[in-house]
Amino acid sequence: MSLKKTMQELQKEFKKKDAAREKLLEATRTVTRMSKQAIMEIHRGELVPAEERLRKASGVLDKIRAFCEEYPDLEHGGALSSAYQEYAEARILLNLHRKGTFLGPREVGVPSIPYVLGLADVIGELRRRALDALRSGDLQTAERSLSRMEQIYLELISLESAYSLTPQLRRKCDVARHLIEASRGEVTVEMRRSQLEKAIRGLERTMKRVGKIERSR
Repeated sequence: MSLKKTMQELQKEFKKKDAAREKLLEATRTVTRMSKQAIMEIHRGELVPAEERLRKASGVLDKIRAFCEEYPDLEHGGALSSAYQEYAEARILLNLHRKGTFLGPREVGVPSIPYVLGLADVIGELRRRALDALRSGDLQTAERSLSRMEQIYLELISLESAYSLTPQLRRKCDVARHLIEASRGEVTVEMRRSQLEKAIRGLERTMKRVGKIERSR
């Protein structure tokens, strides 16, 4: 075969692969968008719509996996990894809100590296939940969210071998540490304020009882 003929064949192959890449990118953008929307719904307490949205996103991921069987070299692109991460983050967060337990990568249905990176991002979502709880005076939820943030962080930093496989993890853990420190400070301040308010109310009740006793003499 002449070089010209070879180039013509390659041109056809590359055009086909480029069209496949665009199709894959569109599908991954759909998964990412739906996962982000589900996270917003979870924060609003709309868990049923969030679960339905993630069910649809899972269906798109199934199609992506089947598509990648035909084009396996496209499977390792950054866009698909990002979609997996966002989906994992949403699924983990939803299960925490519903059952208070963590899902593993097999249960979520994503590879291990995107799972770990998505799990790291859950820390930021839990901080948001903690702040929302503090604003509404729900100190118990804020403390529980902080505890889960710390739990995730401690487990992630134990994955030393993962740092060489995914440099992003170290950066995410650094961010997570700052978020946890800030959240711990805010929860502590609110806890002390709550304790002070209770002490003041207790003192007021005591003073009222003392006043009644003195007036009755």
